[in-house]
Amino acid sequence: MRIGVVDLDTSHPQNWIPIERELGHEVIGVWDSGAIHPAGYAEKFAADHRIPRVFASYEDMVPEVDCAIIHGCDWDTHIAKARPFIEAGKAILLDKPMTGKSSDLEQLVAWEKEGARISGGSSLRFCFETQDWLSKPVEERGRPHTALCGCAVDEFNYGIHAYSMLIGIMGGGAQSVRHLGRCGQRRIQVNWPDGRMGFLVIGAAAGWIPFYASVATDKGAVQYQADAEQLYRALLEATLPYLSGQTDSPPVPMSDLILPELCALAARQSWMNDNAEVSLENLEDRSGYDGRAFAEGYRKARYPSG
Repeated sequence: MRIGVVDLDTSHPQNWIPIERELGHEVIGVWDSGAIHPAGYAEKFAADHRIPRVFASYEDMVPEVDCAIIHGCDWDTHIAKARPFIEAGKAILLDKPMTGKSSDLEQLVAWEKEGARISGGSSLRFCFETQDWLSKPVEERGRPHTALCGCAVDEFNYGIHAYSMLIGIMGGGAQSVRHLGRCGQRRIQVNWPDGRMGFLVIGAAAGWIPFYASVATDKGAVQYQADAEQLYRALLEATLPYLSGQTDSPPVPMSDLILPELCALAARQSWMNDNAEVSLENLEDRSGYDGRAFAEGYRKARYPSG
């Protein structure tokens, strides 16, 4: 399929494009908002990566592509940028975090119900290590009843990886979330209605922490780290067949795909309300995580003198 790349904010576009091509797809153009990079960056990026066209607007890209990959690190702009592609019947891959507000997550679910092809989120949802473990017979690996996942850097832009890894292991249907306090990083509990539990350790740390999981089952226990070198491939191999129409089955239904973001929003609501348990069905925090503020901080870190 013909892919258009919307926003070049992070290192993801340059790392995804070779894999997209290897999987048989054509990257026909890019557009960048300029929220992070200076003028002229998109043109240089296109030349460096052999991309034939730089669009003047993302709306101009709509009729020329089969799928748009939206990479912008201001997640509050994702829905607006996806809308013209969705209305034109084009597929969408949303980079993580897909959105930072519950109302935007509701829009994604509504679009899928209307027939739109949308996927994406964190690559940790699809990491090969989890896939390999889940592919073993249940009689051998057991059914997971408790899991711990974690990573470092920040609570949402990077923290969403830990939420996604946990949901990938434990599955959908999470019921409630509670912040358990901090000891350096934040600690969060996710509850399922059948008594299963997941725990997360996220947020800033003194140094780099890999993406890790410890899982207890009725048959034993397993621990592993995700290979960061294989994460992008895991995501693209899982999502592009659906987005290109090679299969009509999404890798994860949208109601489950949005669970990491929903859990993160519930955790935020919990720590803002004295660590109260928050039901995912009764999220009251509509303000969510501020994508614009994150993008401004990201730009300053990327270009300190800019």
